[in-house]
Amino acid sequence: MFDGTLTTTLKEASDLTRLRDVYDGLLTRPPVEPSEAAIAELAAMARIFDLDADRPAAEVWRDLRAVLMRQAAPAEAADGGPISDIPPLTIMVVEDDPAMASDLVDVLVEAGHGVVGPFPDGASAATAAGLHAVDLALVDINLAGDGDGVALARTLKDSWGVPVMFLSGDVAAAALHARLAAALVLKPYGRRDVLTAIARAVGSGAVGA
Repeated sequence: MFDGTLTTTLKEASDLTRLRDVYDGLLTRPPVEPSEAAIAELAAMARIFDLDADRPAAEVWRDLRAVLMRQAAPAEAADGGPISDIPPLTIMVVEDDPAMASDLVDVLVEAGHGVVGPFPDGASAATAAGLHAVDLALVDINLAGDGDGVALARTLKDSWGVPVMFLSGDVAAAALHARLAAALVLKPYGRRDVLTAIARAVGSGAVGA
């Protein structure tokens, strides 16, 4: 639910710990370099948070680490402050948690966006993408049932040219598949997190408006 008071789950804390295990060596003296694949994933994830990835990996991880830690921590005022105005979009919602899906729809409609869905699985969402003009899809990265969020993101991008914003409590999976995403919001999240991520994706040109 979008109350801005949810705490980080043990699963999320574990995911953050795994990422720190991979990348914190960059911040030590002497630095410990991760694999080339890990460096590529780091750069991809940095870009969807609108961070400059064309810097030394240690600088990128320092900034990205701060963003991840801040977003995964309990929010004291998650819905306060201004959010950049953007033109109305048509946004697909793919979320298998009914309460979360309902809240997402309410937030988007209140912000002036049109909504396609919500859909609880990748199969129904992929079918709908062929029937509707969609500007952006909000996709739970770990969908239950017929196909996961990663497979759906590939289908939406490759078949229909629809950019995807991942909704994820699985930080490690989000890092691994960051190159598929125009934006990322970590669970638990508030209204401001969602709308700010959409505005950032539009502002960067990853999502047309």
